[in-house]
Amino acid sequence: MEQKSNSYQQIFKATSILGGVQVLNIIISIIRSKIVAVFLGPSGMGIVSIFTSTIGLLAQITNFGLGTSAVKNITIASEANDHQKLAKTTSVFLKLVWITGMFGFIVALALSPYLSKIAFGSDKYTFAFVLLSVTLLFTQVSAGQNVILQGMRKIQYMAKSNTLGALLGLIISIPVYYFWREDGIVPAMILSSISIMVISFYYVKKIKIANFPVNTYDFKTEGKDMLRMGLLISFSSIITLAVAYIVRIYINKVGGIKDVGLFTAGFAIINTYVGMVFTAMSSDYYPRLASVSEDNKKTKQIINEQAEIAILILSPILIVFLVFIHWGILLLYSIDFIEVIPMVHWATLGIFFKALTWSMGYLFLARGASKVFFWNELCSNCYVLISNLLGYYYFGLTGLGVSFLISYFIYFIQVFFICKKYYEFDMNKAIIKIFSIQFSLALFSFVAVYYCNVFIAYSVGLLMVLLASWFSWNELDGRLNIKATIKNKFKKNG
Repeated sequence: MEQKSNSYQQIFKATSILGGVQVLNIIISIIRSKIVAVFLGPSGMGIVSIFTSTIGLLAQITNFGLGTSAVKNITIASEANDHQKLAKTTSVFLKLVWITGMFGFIVALALSPYLSKIAFGSDKYTFAFVLLSVTLLFTQVSAGQNVILQGMRKIQYMAKSNTLGALLGLIISIPVYYFWREDGIVPAMILSSISIMVISFYYVKKIKIANFPVNTYDFKTEGKDMLRMGLLISFSSIITLAVAYIVRIYINKVGGIKDVGLFTAGFAIINTYVGMVFTAMSSDYYPRLASVSEDNKKTKQIINEQAEIAILILSPILIVFLVFIHWGILLLYSIDFIEVIPMVHWATLGIFFKALTWSMGYLFLARGASKVFFWNELCSNCYVLISNLLGYYYFGLTGLGVSFLISYFIYFIQVFFICKKYYEFDMNKAIIKIFSIQFSLALFSFVAVYYCNVFIAYSVGLLMVLLASWFSWNELDGRLNIKATIKNKFKKNG
């Protein structure tokens, strides 16, 4: 029982630390956007956005998914306490990182004239893309350092690296934008990528991993598994980006650019503020699951525990979204975005199923089941695309929210049966109970907001928020001994 409690505490501790990092990164991102808006204006912000998205897409294509695939290899070597194996694995991985980083740099350099014409409609920014091509190398190297921290589960170092790197990049950018205005966009982006890379190097150096001379045989045998999985992850990511692009093009063609903006804004809220929880959890969860991936009994326990914590943390937040999203839209955007509320309501319900699916889906990566992972993602992208197109055609923006809910419900069933068939996975009674209660409270809130007058909607909604929070608190306290921990701290301070 004590071992199980420690497992929950580990999940919660990692989520708290990395969740705090995500909050700080969001704040830094908001400040950066504000600085760009003040010093560069709308046109400058547009240029920054186009540069960032273009370079980001190239990075996604040329990084070969190593940022995800190699975590498993490093975790297994680290957990085995085999220093030679760890040194060999990290040396091979870092060599792959430099090769893929250089590949991205060369591709961006060669395509610079075409990138300028595609992105801006002229060759005016060719030299800018030539300069920015080096950021693909810096970004890939930085990502490689963070993979080592993640694989070795150095959560504190990882948190400090991400936060200080982003903060240093912001501090460097301010005077560059102030003195050079639009001419400072490219230097600021390059200097930011260098600062992030330097900080990540500093924290990896603190681990003191031994150097290992990599010969051709070691490189082929160790690197083959990382690249095979990484290539399929990269290809799956490209398919996902393509689906998102097709959906936006379709919305623009059928409904117009305004609906594209509303769709983007609505899902930005969910992906930023709810997605923050998933990002925080995954940094520790993936390597922890990979370390026991060959033991079906242990993977079942870890997946269920992670799902329990995910639902308990997310549920009150999601119900707040359902009840008070109107005020959130006004605060984050303006009254012009009110139309997006029904879409967000339906999509919020879908997040409950996403939390369960997310917890199970990492098992494919942890087991290195590259083919299962790829076909699972390809299949899901197909029905996501179809449901989005049909949803928007028949019901507009609201249909996109309904599509999100339906897609994740189907995806949940799909992933559950794959895990059950191949890895003997099953959901325990605790997660079924937690999900049933919290999803029921969310449904009550949804119905009240959708079909009742404002007074009843807020009254019922507020009650559901309180009930969900109370239930989550009690369940978390039962797993983490929160009350006892707080009392002990007060006694020590007293």
